[in-house]
Amino acid sequence: MPEPILVVEDEAILRGNLARYLRAKGHDVFEAANGAQALEVLAATPCAVVLTDLRMPVMDGSELLERVAAEQPETMVVVMTAYASVDTALEALRAGAQDYLLKPLVHEEVARRVGTLLAHRELELRLRGLRRQLRAEFEREPIVGNAPATRAVLDLVARAAPSRATVLLEGETGTGKELLARAVHENSPARDAPYLAVNLAAQPESLVDAALFGHERGAFSGATQRREGVLRAAGGGTVFLDEVGELSLPVQAKLLRAIENREVLPLGRDVPVPADFRLVCATNRSLQQCVEEGTFRKDLYYRINVFRIAVPPLRKRGQDIPALVELFVARHARANRKRLLRVSNEAMRHLLAYPWPGNVR
Repeated sequence: MPEPILVVEDEAILRGNLARYLRAKGHDVFEAANGAQALEVLAATPCAVVLTDLRMPVMDGSELLERVAAEQPETMVVVMTAYASVDTALEALRAGAQDYLLKPLVHEEVARRVGTLLAHRELELRLRGLRRQLRAEFEREPIVGNAPATRAVLDLVARAAPSRATVLLEGETGTGKELLARAVHENSPARDAPYLAVNLAAQPESLVDAALFGHERGAFSGATQRREGVLRAAGGGTVFLDEVGELSLPVQAKLLRAIENREVLPLGRDVPVPADFRLVCATNRSLQQCVEEGTFRKDLYYRINVFRIAVPPLRKRGQDIPALVELFVARHARANRKRLLRVSNEAMRHLLAYPWPGNVR
């Protein structure tokens, strides 16, 4: 079933001609003569796309755009104007419009732009659904533990999440740093934006640059297609760099520039491109010691050590062990279709006494 489109234009002939053309293309089209009428239509029938003139009586297109952006943010607005100038277009785009069209309108071009917007909308709705599913999976596996050290870490996560500050998670391997990184993202204002994780220790050094910053087609042998890189692909979301201490010094220099200027330089490209991302880093090393040894840049260390969270090893939060044992026993019982077993007091005493060199993992 086609998603509704609203044409807002005070000139009846122009409005009617455009509406008839879009209906002939298979769209479900509503009409309004001004912004006030448009709001009445939208209150009764939310529309996917609003095509609106700028200069109209009663309520003009600029005010309508402002109201739609505030009240129905999922509705896409395209501004149509005969008073064309770069400033007019930029003002509309800054106010929340997705696109603009110049009069006199070419109906084929209008239909093409509408089709592109609807395709983007369908993709975005599908992505949101997938993100909700992933979030539901994540929330079914909560961070377990009630030890004072664990509560202190979760308190820091709760304080860090709402900001855009770069977070540095330091702790031994297997302590749950990636789970905490996801918690930072899932509790941030950007929770509906992508969460992209890169294990730098698992990446060949020759590919780390391309993975982070992207590359153009033909930039190196085997680069058969263009790649954005995670810092650009994040699109306002979170990039989690696991084992950031493994970065080579040249890549550290590029990462520093990306953080400072919010732009990246893909391989094979001469001009930097904007990148919007929130960074969460993790390491099982002491980056301060790496700085002293000359293997990690001091300026980059200060850039990523904005909100530091030290994740204690499991041996220092033994109160979490009974809850973790219960979680994993239940999980493996379900996975193997076995009845849920009770852990005896003697077994639990052995588990509590064990130093857990691999931590939670």
